[in-house]
Amino acid sequence: MIKTTAVLRNYYVLPCCLLLLNLANSLVGYKAELIEEPFLRTLVVIFLVLCGASLVAFVLAPAIGMAVNALQRGSRRGGGRVGETIFLLVLGAGVFWCYYQLCNHGPAALLPAAWRNSPLP
Repeated sequence: MIKTTAVLRNYYVLPCCLLLLNLANSLVGYKAELIEEPFLRTLVVIFLVLCGASLVAFVLAPAIGMAVNALQRGSRRGGGRVGETIFLLVLGAGVFWCYYQLCNHGPAALLPAAWRNSPLP
């Protein structure tokens, strides 16, 4: 593995994936509020968080890493790192936008209207 690829993966791609996992955990907690039984709600949250962590670790992080590596190879052949830089900027901006929505408008802002929890009476 090339040193710049390892640095990129450790200091940019992996943290972005962990931030996306945290967003998914927030959404799981939000949707779990629909389950009234506390014991069942806890089991569901634990199960979904474990599944989400596995998905990020074994699917999402390697997929983003492969996309970055492919862009690095392509941009090197094209005479620069423009494609890689654009991809990383879009990834960072997307994660920032999702966190902005989560922090300022709550988890419901990240979901389509049909998936939002209805207010409890």
